[in-house]
Amino acid sequence: MTFRNTGGRAATSGTVTFATHIIGALGVDWATIESTQPLPAPIPAGTAKTRTYTVCVDSWRVPLGMRVDTQKVTATWR
Repeated sequence: MTFRNTGGRAATSGTVTFATHIIGALGVDWATIESTQPLPAPIPAGTAKTRTYTVCVDSWRVPLGMRVDTQKVTATWR
């Protein structure tokens, strides 16, 4: 993911929250699991940083025939 700071000050800390959905074989959304990771800070004003994240879900939450799909990502910084 690429985080771009378009503000006038450096982003010195923050978090990234992933909303990962557990999807059944017929497309039913059974659950949403949120996980949070640190933002790749500091991000100076007017620049961008790229970071790769691994989102994990306990295997018991995803029975055979189901899948995971991260549908929403939210970043907050200070």
